[in-house]
Amino acid sequence: MAIMNTTKIFAFSSGLFLLLMLLVSSLSNAQDNLFEMLREESGVTETALLPEKMIFTQRWLWGEKGLMRKTKWSPLTTEQREKELKIRRKMLKTHQVIGFVTLAGMIAQGILGTQLYNDDYSKYKFHKTIGNITSASYFTGAGLSLFAPPPLIHKKSKGLSSSQAHKYLATLHFSAMLATNLLAEHNKKLHRASAFAAFGSYATAILVFKF
Repeated sequence: MAIMNTTKIFAFSSGLFLLLMLLVSSLSNAQDNLFEMLREESGVTETALLPEKMIFTQRWLWGEKGLMRKTKWSPLTTEQREKELKIRRKMLKTHQVIGFVTLAGMIAQGILGTQLYNDDYSKYKFHKTIGNITSASYFTGAGLSLFAPPPLIHKKSKGLSSSQAHKYLATLHFSAMLATNLLAEHNKKLHRASAFAAFGSYATAILVFKF
């Protein structure tokens, strides 16, 4: 019996490793799409150093009266904004790498969670550990996106752009991820439903960069 369980765990780990490698192998193509979006949204103008629209975290930290300006850590100058854009690119690149790791963790959680719902509690501790790691990577990636310096200017486009779709989906999977963690010990059915909602919207948010 122990040999069979060891074999199953080895097969599961090998499959997850291969899946992660496939996800990471597509990173280079996805990065091209991400940087193309950055170029589109970061067109330089002679007068505007900040975009008119920023999310609240960017405005609080990087806005004209934001924390970084008031403390003089990052004065609002052309030279400093150029440095901020480099920081932005690095943060969003890291955000994307963490995104693939988080997606792999979500897939693993889905497999392990299904086994738990089928009354196989032998992997409960493993499920909880992977869940904690996945949550940590998710919220780390979210923080990199929320607190990254803003672009110089937002390019207006007709219709729904990849960037807009990604942001709308981010609102959905962020809410679902919070619900998944809050309901973990209180309501198994809602916990499972929110977990699937988080995975579906998160995976779609990643795909919009590629297609």
